[in-house]
Amino acid sequence: MENLDVMVLRTLRDWRLAGRRALLTTVVRTWGSSPRPVGSIMALAEDGAVVGSVSGGCIEDDLIARYSRAHGADNAMPTGAPSMVKYGITADEAHRFGLPCGGTLELLLEYDPDAESLKALVAELEQGHMMQRTVSLKDGSVRLAPSLAPAELKVTEGELVNTFGPEYRMLLIGAGQLAEYLATMARFSGFAVTLCDPRTEYRAVWDVPGVAISTEMPDDAVRAFKPDRRSCVVALTHDPKLDDLALLEALETDAFYVGAIGSRRNAQARRDRMIEHFEQTESSLARLRGPIGIYIGSKTPPEIAVSVMAEILAVKNGVPLPREMEVAHAKSLQA
Repeated sequence: MENLDVMVLRTLRDWRLAGRRALLTTVVRTWGSSPRPVGSIMALAEDGAVVGSVSGGCIEDDLIARYSRAHGADNAMPTGAPSMVKYGITADEAHRFGLPCGGTLELLLEYDPDAESLKALVAELEQGHMMQRTVSLKDGSVRLAPSLAPAELKVTEGELVNTFGPEYRMLLIGAGQLAEYLATMARFSGFAVTLCDPRTEYRAVWDVPGVAISTEMPDDAVRAFKPDRRSCVVALTHDPKLDDLALLEALETDAFYVGAIGSRRNAQARRDRMIEHFEQTESSLARLRGPIGIYIGSKTPPEIAVSVMAEILAVKNGVPLPREMEVAHAKSLQA
C-alpha cells in the first residue's frame, strides 16, 4: 500500500485510457525469501514500458520478453481471464531470476484491465480514500469498495482482494534550503508534498518541481491540508510565529508525524511556550517531535534532510527509534 502503488495504477490508467494494451501484475504468494512482499504490483505496456516492481529486475525482464513487443520481439500480450505464473520453483530458476535462496513467488497477471475502473480507483485514492479492489479470476471483472482499514491481500479459487491506500503526504512549513532537500527526498520516497510559506521572499527562490505551494498562514494551511494517518507535518522556519501555529493545529489531527527543526534547547523552549501561552500540557505535546531526525552526524542541509527523512520513514514503517540516537542528534543540530 505504498505510494508506489498509486503511481503504478495512475500510469496504468493513463495507458489504458489512451488505448494502449497493458497488463497488471500482482504478487499473490511467496515462499521462503522474496524480493518484494505480497501485494506488490507492476504494470507492463505492450511496447515494454514498465512501472512498479515485483522483484529485483530479472522477473521484470522475463515478463517484458514474454508479454511485450519490446526489442523487436514478436510476442503479443494475451487477452481474456487473468492467469497465474510462478517463479523460482527450482534452485536453477531461482538463481536465474535473482531470487534469494529458496525463494518462490506467484504472480497474478491481469490483461488489459478496465480503464474506467482504474480511473475510478485512482480518483478515490487521490481523494485520500482507502479502497478495496476485488478481481474475478474467472473473467477479470473488478469490483471496487471503500475500506476502513488496511488489510492483507487475500486470494481464493475465485477472486483476489487487494486493499490500496491513498498517497502518503507531507506538509512543509518554510521554503528554505533544508525544505528543498527534504521535499526532493520525500518526492522520490513516494510522498505528495505541499509547501507552505506566506513569505514572498522565500517562495521566490523555491525550485522543486511537483510540489504544491500554499501562501496561507501555517495554521490555515494545516486545516486546508487536512492531515490524516498517512500525513506528516514538518516545521522548518525556526520562526515561532510560523512554526508554532502549524504545530498546534497539526497536533489536533491524525498526522502520523508532527515535528519541528531546531536544537534541543529550542525544542524545550517551544514546549514551555506552548504550555504557558497556548494551554497545552505535556500530554497534549507528547506527539510533538523535536529536535527531529536520526543521528548521523549531520551538519549540512542535505545531510540534515537525510536524517529527518530517515526518521519520518522509520515512524511511518513502525520502526522504534533508540532514545540514545535522538539525544545524540539533538546535540548535533544548531539552533
